[in-house]
Amino acid sequence: MAELEVEVVYALPQGEESVRVSVPHGATVRDVLEKSGLLSRVSGKVGIFGRVVRADAPVADGDRVEIYRPLAADPKEARRRRAARRR
Repeated sequence: MAELEVEVVYALPQGEESVRVSVPHGATVRDVLEKSGLLSRVSGKVGIFGRVVRADAPVADGDRVEIYRPLAADPKEARRRRAARRR
């Protein structure tokens, strides 16, 4: 059986890191992250094509596994500060 080709992406403020890996059928997001060498970057959520998934979720051929960074600021609080400055 052919292996699955999966891309792992980690977005940074100055760009992104992207790694393509081959994994066997039945591999999970965790397996992909381990093989990519980017597992140490995971401090929060991960997703596939913009949809948050668990680490034990299966991957499919052509998937893009995304590592999400924690937010620098609470979006609601940032909006309140901007609105207060406009007054």
